[in-house]
Amino acid sequence: MAIVQFSRQARAIPPNVFERMDRTVAAARARSIDVIDLSKGNPDGFPDAAVRRIAREAVDAPGNARYTPFDGKPGYLAAAAAWYRREHGVVLDPARQLFAVEGAVDGLACAFQVLLDPGDSVAMVDPYYPSYHCMARMLSAREELLPARADLGWLPDLDAVSGDTWDRTKLLVLNYPNNPTGAQAPHGFLAKAVELAHRHRFAILHDFAYAGLSVSEPQPSLLSIDGAQDVALEIVSLSKMGSMAGWRAGFVAGNEELVHAVKQYHYQMGSMVTSFVQDAASYVLESGTEEVQRLARRYARRRATVTTGLGALGYDVFDAPGGLYAWIGAPHGTDGAGLSAQWLEEAGVAVLDGACFGRAGRGYVRMSLLQPNSRLAEAVSRIATSCNTPAAAALSAASSTTW
Repeated sequence: MAIVQFSRQARAIPPNVFERMDRTVAAARARSIDVIDLSKGNPDGFPDAAVRRIAREAVDAPGNARYTPFDGKPGYLAAAAAWYRREHGVVLDPARQLFAVEGAVDGLACAFQVLLDPGDSVAMVDPYYPSYHCMARMLSAREELLPARADLGWLPDLDAVSGDTWDRTKLLVLNYPNNPTGAQAPHGFLAKAVELAHRHRFAILHDFAYAGLSVSEPQPSLLSIDGAQDVALEIVSLSKMGSMAGWRAGFVAGNEELVHAVKQYHYQMGSMVTSFVQDAASYVLESGTEEVQRLARRYARRRATVTTGLGALGYDVFDAPGGLYAWIGAPHGTDGAGLSAQWLEEAGVAVLDGACFGRAGRGYVRMSLLQPNSRLAEAVSRIATSCNTPAAAALSAASSTTW
């Protein structure tokens, strides 16, 4: 028994679904199952050679052994501003509208803290990245779930949300390209969200962790929408587009007052981004889109392998326009928990139960595309040969029919 009672926040923390899945995979491997782990969003890529060279040189710079500026190195913030201007036509003041953070979750946690009090309503699209739920729960905030619909490309119908719901909303959380579905939000959808924020006086937080990683049409920045800089924060991560998840770099951008509030919280509760990482990330942001586009094409090929392969087996796979995951419907008669357990035990393929991402995910699983194409093809092959797939079940039912 603990010698003290833990805080309300500590008692409110739900299990981390990714850590729990790590233990599930480890247990399967301990039983001698050869697991292809497609449950995590951990990039298998490696920063470009030029990026690594910049990082090595930065490590040897004596000044980089010291603390970095609280807001971020001026060169890093300038590079982020240049990226916004070049990629999205968005003009930002680096000193007032940008702030360096150690990846998207760091920025998200700060934004939740400065915007929500106990009892405040936070609206989020269901399915959602699990940390949104965890942060809301720790703050005793009220969650308003906006169900995404398959027939709308896994977007919610914002017009179907009642005025009363919008009136009590303090914060709307968006995430496009989306984790877990891979959905993207077109300009009109984002413009509607901004219009609602102005009308009902709430803030918008856009998790832009998968910026640049689209199949064809790029995902617009929320800050490119007229009026967004009055009501919104956007959080960008270098983890995916820079293949530097282990280095931890990102930035918060948007409305000056909101960015200032995040800064003040982070000054007290956070750590500055590592100096050499900022230098390397600056190079990524300044070096154009060629490397990010190469990554996007790689993930598009991997998506095609999974979508075509599982589709041929009878699975319903969302033809996602972006992101790093395949969103797969469970066959009739089972759910995401059952399908993920079957694939792990019978095929040695680890995916996440869609229920980890909210109520709307209960009939789905999320498969990561962050393994080489050959490994993804092997996963599909294992499922085809080891599991009772929808196509096999339909064939069996047809052959057993008597006339």
